[in-house]
Amino acid sequence: MSANSHGVGGVAFDPKRRSWPPEANVFIALVAITAVFELLNRFDGGSFLFNMRANVPGLFNQARLDIMILQVAITGIIALGVTQVIILGGIDLSSGSVVGATAMIVMSFAQTALVNGNPNPKAIFGEWAMDLPVIVPIMVGLACGLAAGLINGTLIAYTGIPPFIATLGMMVSARGVARWWSNGQPVSFPTESFANLANGDLLGTLTFGLVHWPGQNPAIVFIALAILFHLILKFTIYGKHTYAIGSNEDAARMSGIKVKSHKVLVYAIAGMCAAVAAIMLTSKNLTAQAGMGVMYELDAIAMAVIGGVSLSGGRGSILGTVLGAAIFSVIISGFTSIRLDAYYQEMVKGAIIVGAVVLDQWRQRRSAARG
Repeated sequence: MSANSHGVGGVAFDPKRRSWPPEANVFIALVAITAVFELLNRFDGGSFLFNMRANVPGLFNQARLDIMILQVAITGIIALGVTQVIILGGIDLSSGSVVGATAMIVMSFAQTALVNGNPNPKAIFGEWAMDLPVIVPIMVGLACGLAAGLINGTLIAYTGIPPFIATLGMMVSARGVARWWSNGQPVSFPTESFANLANGDLLGTLTFGLVHWPGQNPAIVFIALAILFHLILKFTIYGKHTYAIGSNEDAARMSGIKVKSHKVLVYAIAGMCAAVAAIMLTSKNLTAQAGMGVMYELDAIAMAVIGGVSLSGGRGSILGTVLGAAIFSVIISGFTSIRLDAYYQEMVKGAIIVGAVVLDQWRQRRSAARG
């Protein structure tokens, strides 16, 4: 056996076939895109990330960083659920509409009875639904997301309907529910405790006042859920089964994995992620509208794909999705910093999404060629 062979079977070790984690490539892309926007801003006499004001302390532009994190946190929460669905080998087009429907229902149970001493003009129900403990709208919202996810998963697992069609049907139905709930009228005026879910200082509470990050609760929830799901996918049976089904469903079924029930579970989790996003969104905006969540599902899918999640299933990670969300945020803020018109931003964003899918297909072909 040669020195360049493995100990089992005499398989030669080829250093050229070693590869670093795909997340590393996404991180390099993030750094490169950030550097490009920094250079473009420097040419205009400003800076993308750094503080250029002598009268403002700090190295970085903290206001811009806060906005960048916040603007993708809610969509990022959806992307965490969508990532698991795509790894499973499915797709979820309903999450944005589930956000809209859940937002309307949640706010109906989060309303305060009096507004400036007068009865709430946007009240949906009677006094019994006013000034309820904050846990009530939270549980109602999670139940809405769970129900939507269970319906999606059951249709896909037990009827054989393609995920695209099943979740497309849910997308249309949930949007209809959002518009029907209050005849298309906004639902507003939440209780103070519900408003504090997104606008309070959750980090300060968790750290007993040692570290504060007021107004960024959606970002804290996004980061916490990202860590949780990363650990679950990486170290639990749930994660192993999700990757196995996405890689080869027939092989997973033959190995004893309960494929149908697992599909229902994954879609249920995705639905609950959409519900968490809806709760954070309504709390942040202090109102709910039927149009909330439009296109969120596509942005969530884009974050996952940009982060290296394969649309064919079986490959990807939560870390990659988080990096994909960061790239999304940098692109949006970067275009704004150079004052690029919104319609150009959409064009470039679409091109980036297509490019990410093309790159994914190229990686798959390359991997197949290597055997």
